[in-house]
Amino acid sequence: MVQRFDRESLYGYLNLATYLQPKGIELLNQSGNLLLVPYEDIKSVSLVRDFEAPDPSEKRLFTTRPKHAGLWVRMRFRDNEELDGLLANNLLLLDPYGFTFTPPDPSSNAQKVFVPRQALAEFHVLAVVGSPQKRAKPKPASKDQLGLFES
Repeated sequence: MVQRFDRESLYGYLNLATYLQPKGIELLNQSGNLLLVPYEDIKSVSLVRDFEAPDPSEKRLFTTRPKHAGLWVRMRFRDNEELDGLLANNLLLLDPYGFTFTPPDPSSNAQKVFVPRQALAEFHVLAVVGSPQKRAKPKPASKDQLGLFES
């Protein structure tokens, strides 16, 4: 589902390997026509379970700290609407055209969401959740070892 700023939403199918083009999103609509929707017109692209309008009661922001690992981000769109998401904590997965993330409501119709950079007025990282860095406890010094700087 492609949500646009000024017009009605578009529904169709994406080739996940090639849908991000330099000028826009490539979408095969339900009539079988291949469309190129410019990034400037797009608010978000949702990978959904069913073709249906978004539920207005759907959570747009996390109410508590997310449980899964990743970057907890908050985006403010050009129309001042806000949306939270959980990005993968891997810089190799960042796309030059926008951001793909998991939305805050796991029971919603949207599984993943892509937001083009042009759609955003602000983008903030709120927290790093479940950082893989774990500090090892230092091993206690052996009693048989002589101290180097002891007197």
